[in-house]
Amino acid sequence: MRGMAYDRFGGDDVLSLRDDLAEPPVGPDTVLVRVHAAGVNPVDMLIRQGGLAGAYPHHFPIVPGWDVAGVVEAVGPAVVAFAPGDEVFGYVRRDDVQWGTAAELVPAPQRCLAHKPGSLSFAEAGALPLAGLTAYQALTEALQVGEGDRVLVHRAAGGVGFFAVQIAVALGATVIGTASPRNHGFLTDAGCAEVLDYSAGPISGQLAEPVDAVLDLVGGDTFADAPEQVRDRSRIASVVDPSVNEMGGRYVFVRPEHADLEELARMADAGQLRVPIAKAFPLAELVAAHRLVAGGHVRGKVVVTVQ
Repeated sequence: MRGMAYDRFGGDDVLSLRDDLAEPPVGPDTVLVRVHAAGVNPVDMLIRQGGLAGAYPHHFPIVPGWDVAGVVEAVGPAVVAFAPGDEVFGYVRRDDVQWGTAAELVPAPQRCLAHKPGSLSFAEAGALPLAGLTAYQALTEALQVGEGDRVLVHRAAGGVGFFAVQIAVALGATVIGTASPRNHGFLTDAGCAEVLDYSAGPISGQLAEPVDAVLDLVGGDTFADAPEQVRDRSRIASVVDPSVNEMGGRYVFVRPEHADLEELARMADAGQLRVPIAKAFPLAELVAAHRLVAGGHVRGKVVVTVQ
């Protein structure tokens, strides 16, 4: 099997394109997906550097990547939701780290997948799962955002933030985003009612009044100001800083969830959710994709195409 892989933790120099990878097994609850596109996320670099070695069993060689869009190649005998030939997308975070999505085939637990939205290309669908699920679960579960809420989204022009803006608007909220001035128009087009410049001083001082909910995607000094930004501290959620729990808020660690993926697909097909692609790389250029994402300040999502 052809794919990108590494045999030891380290920098992007450990990645190499290989043609000798073993084809993955198809367990009873497994969907074997022929990959068309794989999203690239900051967690891919963290795993490659050994940052999650204490959280999951790791088995070398490791194929990186958790986001996927492709076509079902085969299914295990316990799989009932998918059949060969189905177009799918998903967040393939398994219980171990070995079989990632930057390869021709990936074995995905069926809970990690949903049917691909017809309105999105494979590249767009492959860029959506991890970031889209993070935004959706933070807004609907941790913050319980609903009609009439005023929601502040920090780093709103990033991958998670841009989806969060659109999802919050679809839930009936008024959204205020933070971003550099060059991204203000980008966020207004996404549905932000107001965009604040995070470099222009404390965000709480820029708000006319406290908001109903805060989604933090940046941490640091901006996050430290969060209690002054919101009416109720229990409606602060962060995906980057677990210390939010000490403020009375909630730290969000995204999980694979079939029903949530189906809802993201519904939103996409209803025109409520679009996926901006910052750049698509061929599989052989995954190193360049990692470097682009690691550099930060990417507007939109980065993907690699396999087929």
